[in-house]
Amino acid sequence: MLNKNKNNKQGKPLPLSWSPRAFVLAGLGALTLGVAVLSVAVSYSILSPHFGPLAAPTVAALDVLWVVLQATEILAGNHRTRAGRVRWAGLALTAVIAAVPTADLILTANQGLDLAVVLTPVAIVSTKAVWWLVLPSLGRRVSPSTRQAIDSRRQTVADRLEQMEADAADRIELLRVAGALQRRVSAAETGYRRDTLKAQERAAARLHGQAASTADTFANKPLPDLVATIALPELDGWEPETLALPVTPVTPAVSQVSGAIGSGDDESSRRVQLAVTVAEIAAVTGVPTPETGVPLTSGQIGVVLRALRYSEDPPMSYRQASAEFRRAGYLGGEDRVRPLWRDIKEQEAKDADQAAEDADEDADEDAEAHR
Repeated sequence: MLNKNKNNKQGKPLPLSWSPRAFVLAGLGALTLGVAVLSVAVSYSILSPHFGPLAAPTVAALDVLWVVLQATEILAGNHRTRAGRVRWAGLALTAVIAAVPTADLILTANQGLDLAVVLTPVAIVSTKAVWWLVLPSLGRRVSPSTRQAIDSRRQTVADRLEQMEADAADRIELLRVAGALQRRVSAAETGYRRDTLKAQERAAARLHGQAASTADTFANKPLPDLVATIALPELDGWEPETLALPVTPVTPAVSQVSGAIGSGDDESSRRVQLAVTVAEIAAVTGVPTPETGVPLTSGQIGVVLRALRYSEDPPMSYRQASAEFRRAGYLGGEDRVRPLWRDIKEQEAKDADQAAEDADEDADEDAEAHR
């Protein structure tokens, strides 16, 4: 049961080393010897009246043989054939040794029970059962270095398993807390959205009532186009949002300016000329002719702005064109007019660049022809 290497690599003897397997076998061996002594004493007391002097050697031989079979089973190790033979022989001998006190108990049951006689077969059978269960699990006897390597590997595995347990516990705790926080956040978000919807509901109800009242007012008392001609202030590129109001035109439409032409009024003549130019540009671009006093589409606003832009030389600025746009009675919000004006300016720049490129190409062609 002791693991001992007489010589190591340096030729020096190694100290004795007790392994856990050796401690287990030593304990089982001590238990087996104690049960064997008990069995000898009890069996001798039972067989002595019947066998006389032969009882002692008979009982001793049976128990010694029983102990020898247990030790031989240890020495057989993992050799299943040899260990199997010894194991079955030990079971048979266990049955024989345990049968002596058991038979005595059966025969003398009416005379009272002796505790030692009762415990002996139980101890014998239990001891053999322990050997039967424990010995295969002890494995092979190994050297101290191998045992140390196995213990180190097992410790590594145990450390890793314990770390995995700790990681799993931390993960479970994290998920539990995260779930609770998520429920709280979801409840807060739901409450916020519900309050927002309620506020929008109240605002929509109030605005709906005001919109109905405003619509009735405009239907009964429409604003004149003079309101739309009032310019709004600008500051450092900031432009106020223009609210398009439904207005009633007070200036004569294109179809009504014939009488104004004969009067010789310059303002009327300019409006007539603008209306004619607008109609021509609209016909070329393929959009409906813009009319004063009615809301215009983006294409129609672009037509009017292009006519205003090129009605003078040099071309009008945005402020001039915007004022003329309102004065002529055309309807369009500032947020729509200004982007379209920028598009016209950008197109002018592109046309100028293209014209310059064409001029350069023509010059190159002329120079090439003269060569």
